[in-house]
Amino acid sequence: MDNQGAGTMAAPVLGVGVIVPSTDGRVLLGRRITAGEPPTWGLPGGKVDQAGESFEQAAARELAEETGITLSAGRLRVLAVLLDHQLGRPRLTAAVLAPPTDAPADVTEPHACAGWERFPLDALPEPLFHPSALVLGSWLPGFAAPAGGFGYPVASS
Repeated sequence: MDNQGAGTMAAPVLGVGVIVPSTDGRVLLGRRITAGEPPTWGLPGGKVDQAGESFEQAAARELAEETGITLSAGRLRVLAVLLDHQLGRPRLTAAVLAPPTDAPADVTEPHACAGWERFPLDALPEPLFHPSALVLGSWLPGFAAPAGGFGYPVASS
C-alpha cells in the first residue's frame, strides 16, 4: 500500500470517566482547572497508564487518586467505550459506572480540580469536559451528548 501523502497519527489516548451517583440520584462532578485548558466540569477519571491495567482498575485508581473515594475495581462496571478525535488524535474513553455512594470527595489534586460537587441529573453544570459529556450520554437516557464522538455500548452478559 502506498502511504505517500498519508498524515501520521499521534498515539491514541486511553482513558476512563467514572460516573459516581449518590444515593439520592445526583452525580459527582469536579471543576477542572487544568493548565492550558478552559475551565470545565468533569467526572473523575484519567488515563489508563499502568502496565496490565483494566478499565475498571484504572477507574478505581483514578477515583481514589482524584477524590479519595476508594472502591474496588470489582464493584465498577464498564457501560460503553467512546471514541472521539477532539484533541486531533484518537481518544478512547471507557464509561465506567460506580455503585451509588455518598462518600465525601476530597480535592487531592488542587492543580487540576477546584472542587467536587454532586449535581441533580436534570441540572448539570456547563460547560462539561467533552469526554465526560460523552460518558454521561452513554448513561443518561435522553441526555444530549455532544457531536463528534462514537459510542460502543458494552453488551450485558
